[in-house]
Amino acid sequence: MKSGGCLCGGVRYQIHGELSSPLACHCSQCGRTSGNFAVMASCRSEHLLLAKSETLAWYRSSENVERGFCTRCGGNLFWKAMPSNETYVTLGTLDRPTGLAIEEHIFVGSKSDFYEITDAKPQKLEW
Repeated sequence: MKSGGCLCGGVRYQIHGELSSPLACHCSQCGRTSGNFAVMASCRSEHLLLAKSETLAWYRSSENVERGFCTRCGGNLFWKAMPSNETYVTLGTLDRPTGLAIEEHIFVGSKSDFYEITDAKPQKLEW
């Protein structure tokens, strides 16, 4: 089991199941919601249990995508395609140690110009 939450503690969650290999997403929407690229791993939605969700809100950022965030501290917590049985968790919100490492970079074709990707992980122009 893994657990995590936002900065202020208004949202706390537990994951009772496997997480996918972590992805670093460099799309412009992740950049706007997190201030930089976002690193995420998915779990089955039914394995994500909200222990505390008083400040959790969902924002539909595009026709088929919703993003979960904390309305108090602004923490970027979740991403999910609609409809889907998977929810992506932003790894910076996991309690440490995570035991995880980035497996690949996606949407590198739209990454910002203020940083370089310097590891040897696979890079995809889109998903």
